[in-house]
Amino acid sequence: MTEWTRLPDLASRAVGGGVVWANDELFAERENLIKPAEPVYQTYTFGHKGQIYDGWETRRRREPGVDQAVVRLGMPGVVRGVVVDTAFFKGNYPPFCWVEGAHVDGYPSADEITEWFPLVERSALKGDEKHFFDVSEGRRVTHVRLTIDPDGGVARLRVHGEPVADPRLLVGGIDLAALENGAVVTGCSNMFYSAPNNLIAPGQATVMGEGWETARRRDDGNDWVSVRLAAAGVVQLVELDTSHFKGNAPGWASVRGCDERTDPDAWFDVLPRTRLQPDTRHRFVVDAVEATQVRLDIYPDGGMARLRVIGTPTGDGVAHLRSVWADTTG
Repeated sequence: MTEWTRLPDLASRAVGGGVVWANDELFAERENLIKPAEPVYQTYTFGHKGQIYDGWETRRRREPGVDQAVVRLGMPGVVRGVVVDTAFFKGNYPPFCWVEGAHVDGYPSADEITEWFPLVERSALKGDEKHFFDVSEGRRVTHVRLTIDPDGGVARLRVHGEPVADPRLLVGGIDLAALENGAVVTGCSNMFYSAPNNLIAPGQATVMGEGWETARRRDDGNDWVSVRLAAAGVVQLVELDTSHFKGNAPGWASVRGCDERTDPDAWFDVLPRTRLQPDTRHRFVVDAVEATQVRLDIYPDGGMARLRVIGTPTGDGVAHLRSVWADTTG
C-alpha cells in the first residue's frame, strides 16, 4: 500500500464525481467505476446481457481500437496516484491501460475536452487485482480519461490526490435558500415524481429520488420553482446540482430574483439561461445583487438534485432572523 492511498479519492461518487462518457458499456455500466464501496461478485447472476459485474465492462472488439471512459472529478486537484482495480475480471480484463488528465473551466461535455496530458503511461494489467500507479504530474486536474486496450472490464478507478479549490468560488456567506435556514418553496409548476422541497434540503442527494423531478412536457412551456429566501441577502453564488439525473436532466436553467422590500413584481436576472450537463454539480459566481426571493426555471423539464443560493444577509435580513428566533424561543 502506498502513502498516497491515504489521500481522498477525488473521483468518488461520494464527493460528487461522475462518469460523463464512455464509448461502450454493453456488459456493465460505466458508473460502477467510481462507486465508493469495494466491488462485489455473485456467482451465476445473469441479466439479459450475461453475468452481472460490479464494474465497467465493454464488448469484445472485432476491430482495432481501444475503449475509453471520462470521469469528472468531484473534487478537482493534484493527482498523486491512481488505482485501477480489475477485481473479479479474470478472463475478461484488459491487458493494458493508461490514464490522462485535463484541466478545464466550466462544465464542458466530454467531446469538448480536447487537451489531455498523461498521468499514467501505458501499463500492463492483470486480472482480479488492484494496480497502484504513482503520478508525478503537478497540474490541477478536473477530468480524467481511462483508456483500456483493447477492451474488457475494470471494477473501480480511484484517483487519489490533494483537492485544489477554485478561489473564484470561495465566496463568503450562507445558503440563503436552505430549508434548514428558513427558506420556503412558494410555488412550483410540477412535482409529478418528487417534491420541490428536496431541492433545498440539507446535504447532497444520494439517489435521484432525493431531488425534484417533473413529468415530461409535451408543450412549449418550461418548469419552475420559486423560493422565498431565509432572509434578504446579497446573492454571490448559485449552485445548480443535477447529480444522478443522467437522461432526464434539464438542458438549460436560469435563476431570477426579486426584492419584495422595493418591488415584489420587479424580477431580474441572477443567472441568465445557461446550459447544464447531466449528473453535474454546477457552481456559478454571479453579480452581487440583493434579493428576498428567487425563481429557478428549467428548460424544458426534468430533474435537479439541489439548488443553493449563497450570499450574505443584509441588515434587514439579520434583523428578520433575530426576530424569528426571539419570537419562537420565548
